[in-house]
Amino acid sequence: MATFQWQGVSARGEVLTGEMEAPTRDAVLVRLRSQRIQPIPAKIRERGRGLSREITIPGFGESVRPRDVVIFTRQLATMIDAGLPIVQCLDILAAQSPNKKFRNIIRQIKEEVESGSTFTDALRKHGKLFDDLYVNMVAAGEVAGILDTILHRLAGYMEKAQKLKSKIKGAMIYPATIVTVAVGVTAVLLIFVIPVFAELFESFGQALPAPTQFTINLSNFAIAYYPYISAIAIATGVACRQLYRTEGGRIAFDHLFLQLPVFGDLIRKSSVARFTRTLSTLVSSGVPILDALAITARTAGNKVVERAVLATRVSISEGKTIAEPLTESKVFPPMVCQMIAVGEATGALDAMLQKIADFYEDEVDNAVANLTALMEPMVILFLGVVIGGLVISMYLPIFKLGSVIG
Repeated sequence: MATFQWQGVSARGEVLTGEMEAPTRDAVLVRLRSQRIQPIPAKIRERGRGLSREITIPGFGESVRPRDVVIFTRQLATMIDAGLPIVQCLDILAAQSPNKKFRNIIRQIKEEVESGSTFTDALRKHGKLFDDLYVNMVAAGEVAGILDTILHRLAGYMEKAQKLKSKIKGAMIYPATIVTVAVGVTAVLLIFVIPVFAELFESFGQALPAPTQFTINLSNFAIAYYPYISAIAIATGVACRQLYRTEGGRIAFDHLFLQLPVFGDLIRKSSVARFTRTLSTLVSSGVPILDALAITARTAGNKVVERAVLATRVSISEGKTIAEPLTESKVFPPMVCQMIAVGEATGALDAMLQKIADFYEDEVDNAVANLTALMEPMVILFLGVVIGGLVISMYLPIFKLGSVIG
């Protein structure tokens, strides 16, 4: 079925424009007239033909951002809550979406629903955009007849998840950027600046101070072997990346990340916040606990945490509580396990998980602020020792020459 861009005049004389899916151009004319819109035939053309054709270059097309999905979910929930049929909601959202790729996906979902599929099945065909958590929550909402409520919860969850993710990225980008700049400046000094000083010092005809000689030797080594050093660094990075893609390598790296000073505590707190927020959202939406744990494990973001959650799922299927295997895993803090145990005992597990998520998201905020405050003096110290040390070592012979002349 083709998509036509149309323009027409309403009964009030207003000029209206839009898009419509129809088998032929005549079908568009008939449908517009049935809606009491007088079409302008010259302004009706099939999208993708002639000047309206969309030109896409592989690798350079628009991508659907998580923010687009959040807005779609929030608006869809509002429309369903207002009583609009889901097909009409999807038609409206597709027409107003500024992202062409997402617009086409919404239209495909609408066509699936119109052909008799459930909204859940239509979403499942776009698994890269709508993950298991999204699809399962929508399925629970459709079965219970509270799809609008579930979509509101989903939008809220996705907004908080994106906020948490951006904070973690911000905390990691700052030190990585500083270290990269410091390494770049050091390399420039060793390869381009220090050799100039070395030629000058050779004309002195005297022995150089030990720090100066060490720096010159380091510069000579860097100049002679920098292609090999670069190749080793690149090969190490590629090897680590390939190893991280394997099951055993991912577990080893994720375990190492949790043991890192400062950063490990931040990663653990963010994992706990993500786990409790996801599980709370699923449980409160009516998803069975075993399915909820399976989905939560896949969205944990850390293989060590994922294995602990999956082990918990196995234990629950054998009749145990959630808190017991979580405590035995040694991955989750004791306070989290105790609060989950209280939530299970009182029958308010979803509310307790939400409180834990709120607490640990605040802890992540504090950890990011502390990390930023800690990194500033460390960066100054690093730059002072490395860059300052190189500069001072180069000026020592000049100071010595000045004292001799004096």
